[in-house]
Amino acid sequence: MMLVTALNPQLDWKVEGIDQLDKKSWYLLISNHKSWCDIIVLCVLFRHRIPMNKYFLKQQLAWVPFVGIACWALDMPFMKRYSKKFLLKHPELRGKDIETTRRSCEKFRLRPTTIVNFVEGTRFTEEKKITNHSAYRNLLPPKAAGIAFTLNALGSQFDHILNVTIFYPDNSSHTFLDLLRGRMKRIVVRVETISVTENIRGDYFGDKVYKRQFQLWLNELWAKKDNLLENLKKQFTR
Repeated sequence: MMLVTALNPQLDWKVEGIDQLDKKSWYLLISNHKSWCDIIVLCVLFRHRIPMNKYFLKQQLAWVPFVGIACWALDMPFMKRYSKKFLLKHPELRGKDIETTRRSCEKFRLRPTTIVNFVEGTRFTEEKKITNHSAYRNLLPPKAAGIAFTLNALGSQFDHILNVTIFYPDNSSHTFLDLLRGRMKRIVVRVETISVTENIRGDYFGDKVYKRQFQLWLNELWAKKDNLLENLKKQFTR
């Protein structure tokens, strides 16, 4: 936690669920997404506990100066996503985004890896919650396709799913800037380790029964995460 501690020596970490992790295992890490600060928190917290985090990134980030080169050098997988409207005009590209994900996953079979997926697809805001008609109080609806395909592409390679919940009780408005300015007071993290069983692996795009079952599983997981965030608010917010 050296970098974050240097920014704010008084920062108080409230962390549970990281004691039994292993750097020689394969993990799929899923998390809620509130701020750019989340990436720093995950990197710092898990640095010496699990294999290096690999983030699925939007293809557009590859062209951002410095950022794209850095992510490429760190072997981060890029995902090219097409909207439904775009695919209606260009049906020949259907499935290309999935093939990119498959190639990215295959190269991670060679050594222990942690693949990180922010399941909501974007950072949470109240405006986005309304726009997306979210049924959750503190989260956006989870996107199932990405993690379902990752689980299928790597088969039994993953040892566990790490279900991470991040909460900033004192800095909900300008989280990233508050961290950089040393104004961050507390970071609360809860980690749930989930076994990768046969019922959560399958052909998401070819098996309608599995697709529905996986969506229900993920929605239930997200509902529990939403309740956890509500409880953390009551526990840590003055």
